[in-house]
Amino acid sequence: MYTTNPKLVKQAKPIERLSYQEAVELSHFGAKVLYPPTVQPVLDKNIPIIIKNTLAPKDAGTYISKESTNGTSLAVKGISNIDNIALITLQGNGMVGIPGFSKRLFETLSNEKINVILITQASSEHSICIGISEKDANAAKNAIDKTFENEISLHKIDPIIVEKDLAIIAIVGDNMRNHQGISGKMFSALGKNNVNIRAIAQGASERNISAVISKNDVKKALNTIHERFFEVRTKQINLFITGVGNVGEKLIDQIQQQQSFLKKNLKIDLRIVGISNSRKMIFNNKGFDLNNWVSEFNYAPKSSIKGFYEKAVEMNLRNSIFVDVTASEAVSKMYADYLKKNIAVVACNKIACSGDYSNYKHLQELALKYNAPFLYETNVGAGLPIINTLKNLVTSGDKVTSVLAVLSGSLNFVFNNFSDKKNFHDTVKQAQFEGYTEPDPRIDLSGIDVARKILILARENGNIIEIDEVDIEPFLTQANLESGSVDDFYDSLIKDEAHFQKLYASAKAKNCQLKYVAEFSKGKAKVGLREIPEGHPFYNLKGKDNIVMFFTERYPEQPLIVKGAGAGADVTASGLFADIIKIASN
Repeated sequence: MYTTNPKLVKQAKPIERLSYQEAVELSHFGAKVLYPPTVQPVLDKNIPIIIKNTLAPKDAGTYISKESTNGTSLAVKGISNIDNIALITLQGNGMVGIPGFSKRLFETLSNEKINVILITQASSEHSICIGISEKDANAAKNAIDKTFENEISLHKIDPIIVEKDLAIIAIVGDNMRNHQGISGKMFSALGKNNVNIRAIAQGASERNISAVISKNDVKKALNTIHERFFEVRTKQINLFITGVGNVGEKLIDQIQQQQSFLKKNLKIDLRIVGISNSRKMIFNNKGFDLNNWVSEFNYAPKSSIKGFYEKAVEMNLRNSIFVDVTASEAVSKMYADYLKKNIAVVACNKIACSGDYSNYKHLQELALKYNAPFLYETNVGAGLPIINTLKNLVTSGDKVTSVLAVLSGSLNFVFNNFSDKKNFHDTVKQAQFEGYTEPDPRIDLSGIDVARKILILARENGNIIEIDEVDIEPFLTQANLESGSVDDFYDSLIKDEAHFQKLYASAKAKNCQLKYVAEFSKGKAKVGLREIPEGHPFYNLKGKDNIVMFFTERYPEQPLIVKGAGAGADVTASGLFADIIKIASN
C-alpha cells in the first residue's frame, strides 16, 4: 500500500507498517488492494497481514498488525480519496431543537439501500449534510423530498440541495490524535492552493480527517497534502512565463542554472510549465527540459493572452506563479484573473502598478483576499531592492518624508556617455543596442518611465496619486516628442543635436553632471533633467546605475541609500527570480 494513489502523485511511497484500523480506513477510501471485510477475521485473531507487490516480490511490502509503529512516529500514514461523490443538504429553521429529523433522513436512505459515506452536522442543528455516491443522488433526492414533503410545503425546511462533481480526500493515521495542528496543516495547505472545502468530517478518535472538494481539484489536493506531510520539505513551484525576449530568456537561463542548487539547498523544486510570447505558447505538466526548450518552442501553437490564462487554470497545479516579462497593457489586465484563481503574479511590467490607482489598490486587495502574492520589485530599479526597502521602512513604523532618486539606468547611461565628442543620437542608439532602453526609446527619454517609477514608490508609501499628477519636465524637443515612429524619432535627434549640446555645455560650465532625477516630497512628485554639482551623491553615478535616497523620520539628514545597476536584461531577470524565490520560500 502507498502513502497515496501513485497514479496521481508520482512521489507516493510504499507504507512499511499499518495498524488494522489504518488499513481499513485507507481501503475504504480508495486503496483497493485490500478489501475491508477481509480484515475483521484476522483482526479478531491478531494475525498480521503482509501485502506484497507482485511486480516486485522481493520488496518488503506493507505489514499490517495490531500495532502500526516500528520506530516511526509519523502522524499521518496515508492519504486517500473517493471520487464521484454527491453532497445532499437538509436544512431549515424548523429543524432546530426538534428531535427525529436525523432518524427520518437516514431511515429513508436505508430503505432505498443508499450507503452514506460521510456525515456532517453543525451544532446549531440548522443543517445536516451527507455524502453519498453520485449515482445514488437522484434516487436519494426523490426519496427525501417525499419523506419531508409536508415540512417543505410548510417552509419548515428548505428544498433538498444536491451538489455533484465532488470527491472526498482523507488523511489517515492512528497517531494523529497525539499531534497538534494536523488538521490545521492539512487545511492550510489546501487553502494556499485555492482548493475549496465543501464539508469536513472528523471523529473523536482523530484517525481520519475527511474533506469534500471539487473532483477537479483532487490531483492538486493529493499532491499538496502529500508534499506537506511526506516529502522532505521540498516545495514544487510551477511557473507560467509570458514574454521570452531578452529578459525572459535570461530568466529561464538563470532558473536552469540554479535548479539543482535550489532543490538541494532550499528544498524548492522550480519548474517552468508554461511559456508564451505574442505568437506562440507551449505547456508541459512535468516541466520543460530547460536545456532544449527553444527547440520545442519553435513548433509551439499560436498563442493568446486569454488562452494562456485558461490553460494555466485548467492545469490546476499547486503553487503556481504567473511571470509577466512584457510591457503589454493587455497582459497586465489579466493579473486580477490570475490572483482570483490563487495564482501568484510576478511582474516587471509597470503598467498595472502605475495605471489607475483604483486598479493598483484592487490588485493589492485581491492578493490579500486570495492569499496569492503580487510582487513587482523590478518595476523600480530592475534587481535593486528599492520597493522592498521602502515597504520595510513603512512596515517598521518609519515615515518617509521625501524621496530623491535617479531611477532610469537607460537615461543615466545616455547622459554618462553623451558629450561634446559624441552626439546624442549615437549615444541613444548605443543604449538601445546594449538593451538598456525599451524597444521604443521614447518611453525612456520622454520621462514617462521615470514618472511611473516615482509614482509606484509614492503609492507604496501610502499616497493616493495618479500619473497625470506627476510633473514631467521634458528635455526633448517638441519635434522629438511628436515624432511618428522610432525611425522618425532618431532622425529628429540628429536635427536637434544643437539643443542637446547646449544642455551638455551648460552643465559642463558649472562643473556639473546631467542626471534625470525623480523627486517626491509633501505629496507631490516630479521628474526632470538636473545639473548635479560635484560632491552630491548623484554626481559620480556611473554607467547604468540607479540610486535612491530615502529621507525619513529615522533618517532625516543622512538618508538611507540604495544604489546599483538599474538596467539590463541580467539584473532585471535576477530581480524577477528573486521575487519568485521569495514566494516559493513562504
